[in-house]
Amino acid sequence: MESARSRIRPAPAVALILALGFAYRLFFLFLPVTVDDDALAYAQLARNWFHHGVYGFLRDGHIAPTLVRLPGYPFFLGVVFSVFGAHHERPVMIVQALIDLAACWLLYDVVRTWVSPRAGWAALLLAVFCPFTAAYTASGMTESLSVSCVALAIWSLARVVRAAQRGQPARGAFLALVLALSYATLLRPDGALLSVVFCAALYWYARRSLDAGRALRTAIVAGILAALPFIPWTIRNARTFHVFQPLVPRDANNPGEFVPHGFQRWLSTWSLDYVDTGTIAWNQSDYIDPTDVAARACDTPAECQSTQALIAEHNQVDAVTPQLDAQFAALAAQRVREHPLDFYFVYPAIRVVDMWLRPRTELFNIGPWWWAFRYHPIANSIAIFLGLVNLGYVLLAIVGFAQRRVPLAGALLAYLLLRSLLLATLDSPEQRYTMEFFPILFVAAACVFARDRAASRQPDLEAPQTSTSAAVL
Repeated sequence: MESARSRIRPAPAVALILALGFAYRLFFLFLPVTVDDDALAYAQLARNWFHHGVYGFLRDGHIAPTLVRLPGYPFFLGVVFSVFGAHHERPVMIVQALIDLAACWLLYDVVRTWVSPRAGWAALLLAVFCPFTAAYTASGMTESLSVSCVALAIWSLARVVRAAQRGQPARGAFLALVLALSYATLLRPDGALLSVVFCAALYWYARRSLDAGRALRTAIVAGILAALPFIPWTIRNARTFHVFQPLVPRDANNPGEFVPHGFQRWLSTWSLDYVDTGTIAWNQSDYIDPTDVAARACDTPAECQSTQALIAEHNQVDAVTPQLDAQFAALAAQRVREHPLDFYFVYPAIRVVDMWLRPRTELFNIGPWWWAFRYHPIANSIAIFLGLVNLGYVLLAIVGFAQRRVPLAGALLAYLLLRSLLLATLDSPEQRYTMEFFPILFVAAACVFARDRAASRQPDLEAPQTSTSAAVL
């Protein structure tokens, strides 16, 4: 029955779903979406770069160069601004919506080709009508394009591996893979993890069709080509700032700028969720309400008194001075000695779980206290609904992996695991950092809807070993 359906031309139905998905994304343009400081920073970088030839921010009447943001997203904004005007953000959102829908089609193509047509339809619907990825197309931040890069990487890797198994060239798919890996890193420094995982996966999946040496060389070439755009960026940073900086500093600071590492370490001894990020971490240069510091931030009356004294000192100048930072560092060192397991294992794990499962309301006019029904019953009901939708995607994906139906399962699981471990090192959790997981969730969740186990066609894209004359490039 399913094979008969697969012969039906699905183009009109796919076009209709994508058209509905575009209208769905336009809907988010008219919602009161929160404007993040990062969005303003990216827009300023794009305008200064394209109109004044300086990649930097306006400081004291002149544009000062910076290296705190990678150039991928400002370049995208600059191109769109050049066509539609430097102060027109709506065209940016529309272009992002179109790119996101193209990414939805790529995931549909992967699943229908390597799992089943039925699962392909599920992938298309899950991706097109996901409220979280759709909402980010209406935001001037990197998340939407980053999600699309992951989708393109999945599609192109599957194409390259299948071509290698069949002894066919796949230059177009190989270049698409390189583009996805390179641009993902140009958007965000953590995008480099996609290159690490997918280049390793390219070798692993192609080694049976190509000889191991050729598979390794192919993977190395992909990594080198993906890294090429960072050569001029690195040279520019060396000339301008006299530092070797191929990405951006971990703390997103220009050379010589003070970073309150002590305050950050103290925060990581008790911070657990997005609420702590919004009320404490983001207020380092603003007033911190002492009542926002959670009770778990201190264990004894003396420690609580010291903590409140440091907060009070901070609020006198609304800043973490080097002297105050040293005191926070001392307090953090004491807490780490007393609770090493919490600091190194328990709290990082909880922060990652919060990023995975918290209701994704950060773009909307809904407070992070989603459990406080008494104050905002309607908004918090929406938040809980969105949290359940998010949980549904995660649970379906777990079932899909458990049923061993997911194509490229090893690579996708490795990316989920390694990125989660990377996120565990952050002291300020934000759920947007897990947005890049959604293309994988769409693919894995869709595999649950394959009619039966037999409908899954060699999910890891492995095939019997063929002649070593197989070619990818």
